[in-house]
Amino acid sequence: MNVAILGSGNVATHLSKALIKAGYPIKQIWSRKNENAINLALEIGANSISSIKELSENIDIVIIAVSDDAILQVAQQIPKFLNQKLILHTSGSTSLAVLDEISTSIGVFYPLQTFSKNSDLDFANIPICIEANQEDVLESLNQLALKLSNNVSKVNSVDRLILHISAVFACNFTNYFYSIAEELLNSNHLDFELLKPLILETAEKALLNSPAKVQTGPAKRDDQITINKHLKVLQQDPQIKEVYQFISQQLVKKFK
Repeated sequence: MNVAILGSGNVATHLSKALIKAGYPIKQIWSRKNENAINLALEIGANSISSIKELSENIDIVIIAVSDDAILQVAQQIPKFLNQKLILHTSGSTSLAVLDEISTSIGVFYPLQTFSKNSDLDFANIPICIEANQEDVLESLNQLALKLSNNVSKVNSVDRLILHISAVFACNFTNYFYSIAEELLNSNHLDFELLKPLILETAEKALLNSPAKVQTGPAKRDDQITINKHLKVLQQDPQIKEVYQFISQQLVKKFK
């Protein structure tokens, strides 16, 4: 099965390497920035193309791994001679229906993980959520996903959107809070390393228990004396103070 990847970002980079490792050759790479396509193609031994119109008739699978707002625009440029080949996107929050007019065989191949180009990830441990417009296509996707991961789930567009929102809370928002903590420490000449054991212990608890059952902190106890001390210190940074105040209020309501 010859594969073309449309995109050269974090997901495209990791997915292309995982596919090659699983025995699926990446023949062509396209990116909105041609230089990025060239760099990724050189790294994985593929051919770069400067236009989607250059996709080969020999391609069996086209994987669209671009930002959500660009999926439809990119998909509409795929040549008509590929409209019976398997066309996939990798988005967690975009419906399968976005590809309805593109091909008779469409699907979603969503790896649920945070990707950075320079991070080493074992795809075998990454959950892959799949969806397709036909049962035989879904089965083909399932077989493909199982070559890459030990954790494959069939998830429709509605449920996948909920999953993506949950991932934003669990990953993106949490990491933003880490950045706030680091900023506070740095501005007061304290080392972020001091928090790392706490971060690891908190993550470990959440993995082993229901997160709600292991919640701690002044807001969970409705400790207004401590909360007000913190808010007084944060007066110098109204934005962070607002975040702290809102999250604390939500926790007090939840656990009161």
